[in-house]
Amino acid sequence: MEHIKRFGIAPELEMRVGVGVETLARRLALLGGFVLTSLIILTVVSITGRAFIFAGLRPVPGDFELVEVCTAFAVFSFLPWCQLKRGHVTVDLFVSRLSARKLAFLSFVSNVILSIFSGIILWRLVMGTLDKYAYTETTFILQFPLWWGYAACLVGGTVFTIVSVYTVWRSLNEMLGAGERPTTGAH
Repeated sequence: MEHIKRFGIAPELEMRVGVGVETLARRLALLGGFVLTSLIILTVVSITGRAFIFAGLRPVPGDFELVEVCTAFAVFSFLPWCQLKRGHVTVDLFVSRLSARKLAFLSFVSNVILSIFSGIILWRLVMGTLDKYAYTETTFILQFPLWWGYAACLVGGTVFTIVSVYTVWRSLNEMLGAGERPTTGAH
């Protein structure tokens, strides 16, 4: 028991798994950033097309459909990175005076709760994807199947759940060890 209390639960394995989880979350966040940047360009082109219709330009057909689907994907792409880097909103007024161990306990509890919610979100995304697939709904202008957007969000939802479960393990080890590790600031 003293061994677990002092060193945590497989801390070396947790650190190795953490490297893989961080790589996955970082790559997904970068992909989300690329998609969001592409949406910005698409929006500028479409607005320019609307503004200069008199000159023969046109807006991008279905631009709002693409913005809707791709923004949802981008949001789900950023959630894992935010969770991994402890980027969610905290009330520093209350936690600034806590010891590293108490902060680790608070992180553990909040990570457990977030893991439960991320699992529920993932479950509902799976059900929504299956529902949209079964009913073959499509977008109005571009006529692409709605389930594609849900499936794209499933990627982020799955990684978010994986990262959330990993952060429970990380915070448990911090709670059993010396306390919460300081963040490096290099997010």
